[in-house]
Amino acid sequence: MTGRAAIACLGAGRMGRGIAVAFAWAGHPVAIVDFKRRDGAAFAGLRDEALSDVRRTFDSLGRLNALEPAQVDRLMSRVSVVPENEAAAALANAEVIFEGVPEVVDLKREALSRAAVLAGPQPIIASTTSTILVDDLSPAVAQPERFLNAHWLNPAHLVPLVELSPGQHTSHEVTARLIAILEAIGKVPVTCAARPGYIVPRIQALAMNEAARMVEEGVASAADVDKAIKYGFGFRFAVLGLLEFIDWGGGDILFYASRYLSGALGSDRYAAPEIVERNMAEGRIGLRTGEGFLDYAGMDVEAYRNGRLAELAAQLQRMGLAKPPVLD
Repeated sequence: MTGRAAIACLGAGRMGRGIAVAFAWAGHPVAIVDFKRRDGAAFAGLRDEALSDVRRTFDSLGRLNALEPAQVDRLMSRVSVVPENEAAAALANAEVIFEGVPEVVDLKREALSRAAVLAGPQPIIASTTSTILVDDLSPAVAQPERFLNAHWLNPAHLVPLVELSPGQHTSHEVTARLIAILEAIGKVPVTCAARPGYIVPRIQALAMNEAARMVEEGVASAADVDKAIKYGFGFRFAVLGLLEFIDWGGGDILFYASRYLSGALGSDRYAAPEIVERNMAEGRIGLRTGEGFLDYAGMDVEAYRNGRLAELAAQLQRMGLAKPPVLD
């Protein structure tokens, strides 16, 4: 079909389908492996439903990319749904197996154990779990050096980020291979330690709870909180990273703002972590001192600032909010 590596998605749910779309779009053959024992009629129903869902996704992407129906058919030809009794061949043929069964430790361990045996020692195996630490699952996998967590954010076919969390036994070479495979299909992988919440879920849990709390306290309506996030918070952080933004304004500003909020709102959840105060004490304020969370030594800071401001202006254009100046 293609010279590109085969991919297997273990589980036919939303995550498996989204990953299948991402890889098939990039030219890879993908097998969505149903790991439940079903009779023929039940499997046929699941297969048809999964393929219909995948086609709908391709159709929506096709409209954005002006694809012809025949081109959508070509993409669909790369995706198959495989029953449990044919799983061995699909798994053994894959370069990477992405496990996406329900978020239950015992279910995942059982599925990973079976998959590792059926696949043989070669494929990389990655769990897409959003909650379970990698080393709570790795003992189930034969050759655990080829196992790690790969957390995709929904919708998986659209969101570029994939958070990789290697375990204590994961080979560095395996992590590097998976990074290269993901980058080749246009994803942006990051690597994080095996800690609860990865990066994005941990940050967004705080933000979502705070947004809900503000509605509860009558600070603003739900509509206005969401408007503030879209046109303020989200607008800036689509261009500037959170730590980059601390450096942009200065870590000292964050420290004093955090101290005020902690006192005014009577909660230490706003307190700055020790690293912010330590950076201040050591002179790592941010752009003003040439170093903060990031290192700006040797950088043309003015050009950097202008580049970021240009990206923000382009973001304004994309949102349809840029207005020409009034000159009369």
